[in-house]
Amino acid sequence: MSWLRGHWQLVALSALVAALWQTPVVLPLKLLVVFFHEASHALAALLTGGSVEAISINARQGGVTLTRGGNLFALLSAGYLGSLAIGVAILLVALRTDLDRVLMGLLGFLALAIAAFYLRDGFALAFGIGTGLVLLGMAWALPHDAVDLVLRLIGLASMIYVPRDIFDDTIARAGGASDAAALARAFGGTAMLWGGLWLVLSLAVIAACLRWGLGARSNIGRGQVRSAR
Repeated sequence: MSWLRGHWQLVALSALVAALWQTPVVLPLKLLVVFFHEASHALAALLTGGSVEAISINARQGGVTLTRGGNLFALLSAGYLGSLAIGVAILLVALRTDLDRVLMGLLGFLALAIAAFYLRDGFALAFGIGTGLVLLGMAWALPHDAVDLVLRLIGLASMIYVPRDIFDDTIARAGGASDAAALARAFGGTAMLWGGLWLVLSLAVIAACLRWGLGARSNIGRGQVRSAR
């Protein structure tokens, strides 16, 4: 009971996101996680010596990143795991630091930069520019606690979306097109095998994040504890 008193806001926020998951209310958050997914593919390509031709996402929560060169294994693995890492990092910054406004502004700037360099089609471009402007606006105009709450919401949405998406794309519908299917074609194994490995790893990362990040109290407001043992 004492644990719940210290973290009831985060529990309530998680329950709210889960309850609204199949409604249009959560769609912007889902699209943002898809944006993180495609940006992670792009970053993996750039970090392994490749280049990025274009990034696209659509309103049906689909996305594609066109690249040249780079390490194929890193590139294919980066989508799910990279978007989860981004979500975990966002949540940890919100929970353990006072850099919320800086992070929100950085996310907005990066969204605009990606839109300027890599987004081509109308929906993706509008989403990238709109997201960047909204994030920058919130970083500038909202009080600190409100920015902290939005970052927690983004982080939690990523941590909920990624394992669900891995399961749906690679295990429940193992025969469909997915990063795991492409990895299986290139390196052997099955889409279900790679998806299962990603799912286990994603759940382990989420568990480690919550164990390390929550501390004694995570509620926003007076007396909030930013450090954890």
